[in-house]
Amino acid sequence: MVRPVNAILRYGLVVLVVGVLWKLTAAALGGVILPDPEDALAALLRAMSTRIFWEHFGVSLYRSVTAMGLAWITAFPLGLVMGSVRRVDDILAPFVFLTYPVPKIVLLPVFLLLLGLGDTSKIAMIALILGYQILVTTRDGVRSIHPKYFDSVRSLGGSNMDVLREVLLPAALPHGFTALRLGTGVSVAVLFFVESFATTRGLGYMIMDAWGAMDYLTMFSGILGMSIMGAALYEVANILERKACKWMFLRAKD
Repeated sequence: MVRPVNAILRYGLVVLVVGVLWKLTAAALGGVILPDPEDALAALLRAMSTRIFWEHFGVSLYRSVTAMGLAWITAFPLGLVMGSVRRVDDILAPFVFLTYPVPKIVLLPVFLLLLGLGDTSKIAMIALILGYQILVTTRDGVRSIHPKYFDSVRSLGGSNMDVLREVLLPAALPHGFTALRLGTGVSVAVLFFVESFATTRGLGYMIMDAWGAMDYLTMFSGILGMSIMGAALYEVANILERKACKWMFLRAKD
């Protein structure tokens, strides 16, 4: 019960601070370019009462969640293997670290050509960018395990499955979830970019369409909607981490 209350208080404080700064900035700009926060909030509430807003929100949420799930189920196991099997790491690590600094977003036109203008290309783009973060972080987490932990399990007659369950997963999961949690912001940012063209659905499209029509209140309602979605995804990743890595939070509960 304490955890939800803390989350509400934390987000409430952030909203209050951002609201005050927003109000001051809007007043300094004369309210022409940047509307007052109460006007933007009212616009968001009006938008939330319409079907079209939830259609855009649902499409964006589907793309984000699917991409994050795809990135996890592909990158996390591969990071485990690379971190624990030297021969596999020797083969794949040069390719991974050579391509890691490349801004993957520049490949979006190629993805659109290969996978079409629908959801598949957009999901694949987000999954690729997030997948690299999960892969590298998980791999490095596994490689940082001290050999004595493997020796301890082996000395007790542990099998490869025991090593995976008792050593590899406890070491890798926190790193993987950290990458997933931090990657929610990246995912939403990439989502906005891929939805800003070659589509007529999603919050990114809603924002850019309103911007083009100089409907700034609708634009800010889309921005707030995307911010809410990003915060929700971040908290979901937090919850998943607490469920999967319970041992990390035992001391906090005590």
